Amino acid sequence: MDQGLTQLLPLILIGVVFYFLLIRPQQKRAKAHREMINAVRRGDSVVTAGGIMGKVTKVRDDNVVQIEIAPDIRIDVVKSTLADVQGKTEPVADSGGTDGNKPEGGNPVSKLFKK
Repeated sequence: MDQGLTQLLPLILIGVVFYFLLIRPQQKRAKAHREMINAVRRGDSVVTAGGIMGKVTKVRDDNVVQIEIAPDIRIDVVKSTLADVQGKTEPVADSGGTDGNKPEGGNPVSKLFKK
C-alpha cells in the first residue's frame, strides 16, 4: 500500500505543477481577453485575428461589430475574431463634425489611429 502511494506521488506533483504553470495562467489570459472583447464600443481602435486594423463604428449585437478600415469602407466582423483593442476611447458623440481627421503623413493608416 505504501509503495503504491510513493509511485503515485510524482504523478500528482507533476499535475499540480502543470496546473499552476500552464493551465491557470492561460485561463487568466483567456478571461482577460474575453472581458476586453465584451467591452468593445464605438470609437475603439481594434485589430482582427487576420491583421485588419480599423475603428469600431457600430456594435450590432453581442456577436458582431462593424469596423471602418478606410474612409467609407466598413466591414462586419464577429467579435470573437478581434485579437486586440489598441485604443480605448470615450464614446463618440453624434456631432457630425470631422475636425482633426487630417493625415499626419503619407501613411494611410495614420488617419485611423490618431494619438
